[in-house]
Amino acid sequence: MKRTIARRLLERMFVTGEVVEAEQLTPSMRRVRIAGESIPALDWTPGQHVRLLIGDGGLLGSVLRTYSVWRHDPAGESIDLVGYDHGGDSPGVSWIRHAKAGQEIAFTRPEGRFVVRREASCHLFAGEETASVAFDAMVRALPEGVATYGAVEADGPGDHLELPKDLVRVCRNGASAAGSQLLVDAVRNLDLPDRPGVAYLAGEARTIQAIRTHLVKERGWQRGDVLTKPFWTPGRRGMD
Repeated sequence: MKRTIARRLLERMFVTGEVVEAEQLTPSMRRVRIAGESIPALDWTPGQHVRLLIGDGGLLGSVLRTYSVWRHDPAGESIDLVGYDHGGDSPGVSWIRHAKAGQEIAFTRPEGRFVVRREASCHLFAGEETASVAFDAMVRALPEGVATYGAVEADGPGDHLELPKDLVRVCRNGASAAGSQLLVDAVRNLDLPDRPGVAYLAGEARTIQAIRTHLVKERGWQRGDVLTKPFWTPGRRGMD
């Protein structure tokens, strides 16, 4: 009886599904497909994320970890998540590294306000590996022919996730992604229109703050048109 009650509570608070496929996209990025009867009804806007319940301790003994949604296929009753394996054995990294078909999973409904503003005259994207999954979904959601610019950083050429637009690729070659001057300089070197559009900056907190400062102080962009999503920064917990 207790297990039945716990199961009903879980299904009320979370969407439940099963891992049906896993694929290595780059040496450090892995796609996991989750299928389930409730997935077609999900209200997802490209750029939003879900939080997975990870662990074997039920609601109280598990942890929530955030993953951007790469694809949502209502007809196939599935969503694709892509996670970045930055090393170590944290719960989120361990799950994305070892997820395999047959695993049951529970996750929150899609959420987040880091989504494209379709009415903008141009769109600028800047971030590293942790941002590229959201960027992929967001770029695919843009209207056909809209001006799109950007720079994406990864450790090496083979670590870049393929994106639907030809954004500038930056390789740090073993350097830290925290406070990356390489990415700031790549954005500074972009030939952007005189009329500002909307910028989407995601990834390491200090790097995206430096890019935001450049856009506002050196390019004359309005702060309200520079959207930021800090996923991580060294030594700080509780970020997406």
